[in-house]
Amino acid sequence: MGICLSATIKAESPSITGLSSKYVSNDGKDVSNTSSIASSVSVPPTPRSEGEILESPNLKSFSFADLKMATRNFRPDSVLGVRGFGSVFKGRIDENSFTAAKPGTGIVIAVKRLNQEGFQGHKEWLAVVNYLGQLYHPHLVKLIGYCLEDEHRLLVYEFMPRGSLENHLFRRGSYFQPLSWSLRLKVALGAAKGLTFLHNAETKVIYRDFKTSNILLDSNYNAKLCDFGLAKDGPTGDQSHVSTRVMRTYGYAAPEYLATGHLTARSDVYSFGVVLLEMLSGRRAVDKNRPTGEHNLVEWAKPYLANKRKMFRVLDNRLEGQYSMEGAYNAATLALRCLSTEAKFRPSMNEVVTALEQLQDSSESGSNQSNTSSTSLICGRSADDASGGRSTAAYPGPSASPHCS
Repeated sequence: MGICLSATIKAESPSITGLSSKYVSNDGKDVSNTSSIASSVSVPPTPRSEGEILESPNLKSFSFADLKMATRNFRPDSVLGVRGFGSVFKGRIDENSFTAAKPGTGIVIAVKRLNQEGFQGHKEWLAVVNYLGQLYHPHLVKLIGYCLEDEHRLLVYEFMPRGSLENHLFRRGSYFQPLSWSLRLKVALGAAKGLTFLHNAETKVIYRDFKTSNILLDSNYNAKLCDFGLAKDGPTGDQSHVSTRVMRTYGYAAPEYLATGHLTARSDVYSFGVVLLEMLSGRRAVDKNRPTGEHNLVEWAKPYLANKRKMFRVLDNRLEGQYSMEGAYNAATLALRCLSTEAKFRPSMNEVVTALEQLQDSSESGSNQSNTSSTSLICGRSADDASGGRSTAAYPGPSASPHCS
């Protein structure tokens, strides 16, 4: 298993001035708390060579030939998604040797192949390698390795069987049944924990691209953040923000970021509020197919969120009967706080996690009480009778949706 490094790499180094070495185990607990593992990496005016990639013993270097075999020559029927700066393919590798495996053997992977033209694409590819090569958490997608060989740029991720949250919220069809209230809370909490980890790292990381397509779900609907191409190191010392060019964030970006290019952790909180609102409403952040006045979800929904009587106009009608009035109001209030126009009035992601945990606990206890009270109504009847003579449909199988694209 080798990697052939090109003599010249036409890209700037990403803004990664010091990634946290606060590593996390599979159960989410810190397993180390040492100092920064990455030395200062400046942004040079001229191209750099292989020194751009930060050393990471946990990443595997793949040859292009191995990944070509693993994806069966990047066959069209193995495509999981085509978005951003490249296509994502499903493949298989041996879990020990990491060489290509035959169909039905080894472990499934998702391989993103970068389009060969484009300066910005390489910058984002490099940012993914450097961030996910250093950061580990149960709610960040695992980067297994990468390939940098001649003009080829590829990323090798763990495979997320249920695809993106975007597909489960907005696609229609037999494979995409509506997510239940409890599953939406679970996904929101998992994604919030991922952001919280980034914001609490020794060197704070601002994700900058939080949206439903960048939240992937495993077989148990555990949410993981992917695609760190736009991530930035947060402000340090006396700095209140970092400045950057506004990119690819329409509908999710905080107003102060759009106006000034100034980024803080509260910019991510705003984006989280947009996603939470999408999950509550079943509507996209921006949808030109909606009636006039409803194209922008935040602008349309905000006036209703603070009113207990009117907030139900916003809630996804497919969720009817699955939540309590108090639970729905608390979720709507949390979204509204995250969407505060002024960043200082938004909660931290730590506060968001606490609020969502309380929501989840109250939802589960309410569900258990409801199940207990209805037991007497179901006793003595078959499963078909209890469901009105219809057999209960199983949840759809894994979706073929983009992976970190």
